[in-house]
Amino acid sequence: MPPTIVHTSTGLRCSDQGKHGNKIQLDDRTRLFLYQLVGTWGQLLFPKPWKEFRLWYDNHKAKGIKPFLDGMVTTGWYKKMGEKIWTPWFIKFIHTRGYFNIYTNFLHERALSVSHRDAGVNYGKTAGPDSHILDESSLDFGFWDMQPLSDLRWYDFCFREIFPGRVVGSLDELGSVLNSVQKHDTVIIVSLFGVPEMVIRNLLCHFESLNLWHYVFIGPESDFLFDLARRGHPVIGTDQFLRSVGAYKLMSFQDSNVEMIKEVLVKAYVLKKCLESRYNIWVVDGNMLPVNSDLFIESDPSYDFYIGKSSELFFAGRSSSTRNLGGNDFISKFAMMVNSLLVKRQSLSFGYIMAKFLEQKGVRVKNLDETSLGRRIGNSNVNQSFGDRKQMVFWSSDIASDLLQKRLQELGIWIVNDDFSCKAVVCHKS
Repeated sequence: MPPTIVHTSTGLRCSDQGKHGNKIQLDDRTRLFLYQLVGTWGQLLFPKPWKEFRLWYDNHKAKGIKPFLDGMVTTGWYKKMGEKIWTPWFIKFIHTRGYFNIYTNFLHERALSVSHRDAGVNYGKTAGPDSHILDESSLDFGFWDMQPLSDLRWYDFCFREIFPGRVVGSLDELGSVLNSVQKHDTVIIVSLFGVPEMVIRNLLCHFESLNLWHYVFIGPESDFLFDLARRGHPVIGTDQFLRSVGAYKLMSFQDSNVEMIKEVLVKAYVLKKCLESRYNIWVVDGNMLPVNSDLFIESDPSYDFYIGKSSELFFAGRSSSTRNLGGNDFISKFAMMVNSLLVKRQSLSFGYIMAKFLEQKGVRVKNLDETSLGRRIGNSNVNQSFGDRKQMVFWSSDIASDLLQKRLQELGIWIVNDDFSCKAVVCHKS
């Protein structure tokens, strides 16, 4: 699952072409780093991704698709210069695939190649060399010292540091990941079960737009799940995690509802870990979409738990009472509740199970009416925009994918291309 690296840059040129992105800031000890934004000067392109790019380019050209990527200055370059430059094409390809590029940081404007910036297409007048060639006489560091990729720092288009390969497989790893992603002591858990890839890609674009990064995905092991991890999104693979924590000893997994059982058990383990760590936790399914970040802000401190009436929206706040609820016997009692519901052939949704569990404990729960927070999408056409106070849209899990896409397009919140990549790069100041 290593992130794909497209090229090594030999030049100094490493700019931020994303609007409102963070300034490139590296310490003097960093010699190599990985950055998603690709330059087309001084490249050493690797054969396999270059061939992949050429096939992708030919396919898009044949369909008349333009390399537009909102939020990048290269889109303006292409609109002005057209096919005279190919940088916008390569940047669009990198963005779609989630690839990275190796850059050097040799300090004092030193590099392995030089652009002389003579007068021509790119410069109205000669600007002179952009760097100094690194030679043996100027080496003042261990040039041949190489770190493994896992030890290097990785940055996205906005020069926001990311951490590829976070696949949670144990309780210790879960605690570490929760600590790294939490924001204001709050974590969002998103279930991928039964959700089409294109819907999750659209959700990710909204998370980026809303500057929401304090989330963890849970789902069955799949190429899609591991691709999310490769791109820097933290994930929990249910089978590996449940084996690690010994969950298969708690109950039978031979039932026809086996995937749902795995899903609710992993959610229970994550809930317990969050309560132990004193974090607020939101648990949501992929059949909802936030349209502003206010949805994930606690609003009623008189309740420790919120449960959605018609969706899998669940919230547990950090408090002494909720922390005590997640005691040593929480998982075993939760598993007993699941088994009893299986026998009765009742609902196995996480929200329903937690409602029953909390009812037995005599805990007060606030029932959330999702229609007061957002809009439910169904078969009918959407012919009006959101109200000012609407924070999300949600839908039934059995709605057809093409119909869902159409409804989200009608609301102007389908923000992925045909290849399910985001239509824009949205940067936020750190």
